[in-house]
Amino acid sequence: MTVRKTLRSLLTALCWSTVAASAQAGEPAVDKNQFHLFRPTPQEFMRELSADRPDKTESAYTVDAGHFQIETDLVTFTLDRYNGDPTDTSAETWLVANNNYKVGLLNNVDLQLVVPTYTHMRFEDRETNFVQKTSGFGDVSLRTKINLWGNDSGKTALSVMPFVKFPTAQDDLGNGAYEGGVIFPLAVALPYDWQMGLMTQFEYREDGSGNGYHTEFINTATVSHAIVGELGGYVEFFSNRSTENGSDWIATFDMGLTYGVTKNLQLDAGVNIGVTRAADDFNPFLGLTWRY
Repeated sequence: MTVRKTLRSLLTALCWSTVAASAQAGEPAVDKNQFHLFRPTPQEFMRELSADRPDKTESAYTVDAGHFQIETDLVTFTLDRYNGDPTDTSAETWLVANNNYKVGLLNNVDLQLVVPTYTHMRFEDRETNFVQKTSGFGDVSLRTKINLWGNDSGKTALSVMPFVKFPTAQDDLGNGAYEGGVIFPLAVALPYDWQMGLMTQFEYREDGSGNGYHTEFINTATVSHAIVGELGGYVEFFSNRSTENGSDWIATFDMGLTYGVTKNLQLDAGVNIGVTRAADDFNPFLGLTWRY
């Protein structure tokens, strides 16, 4: 019995040492492909919280299988103003509870429903003293994220995200068209605990005239780092080039902060600043991410 107990103890110690070595090497301790929507990933094997916000660069990591995540713009404000020729107009937009509901279907696949709960827009033409206000529900988008590699280990991660937008907006808050595209987010771990995110997006959108469709090419680059404790920060550059005739380059410089309240709750705040005439001038926001 003593020899059997000794062998059992040695085998147990060997198993635990193998698990620990795998964890130190950055490899998952178990095969997480066994988990799915109806067999959730146990808490001890879940990834660190990763969100598609607050920057515009989507995360390359999916929500763990069988778990849910809500990412929301609690409130965001956008100002776009044109002064002088050819017009003297301004557009102000408020978004409240702009939510992204996520669920992990498999270890490397999640499903997302983006729901803009309330939008208020105010347009003013100061030359003619014309003011128009519209409020209501926005366009809903359905997305899925498929991680190709790096979800649970490695210094890089890549995903593909096809999406479609449905014309559900009220009171002319949308263009009334079905639109869609595909997103490719890449995450890279840099030296000294810096993190970089890169994203390329191809979007198929209706022309402003409503008589056809065109392609838009979106590219982003973001870098982030911890500041102190659970407080982190990021800076980002966003670029949108459209193939529509007469369109201008849209580019913004973005920055923000994140704070991890718990391992499943994160607060964020930031501002996006237009650096080209066609971009929105000023876009501050406040939001959160909650996983359960």
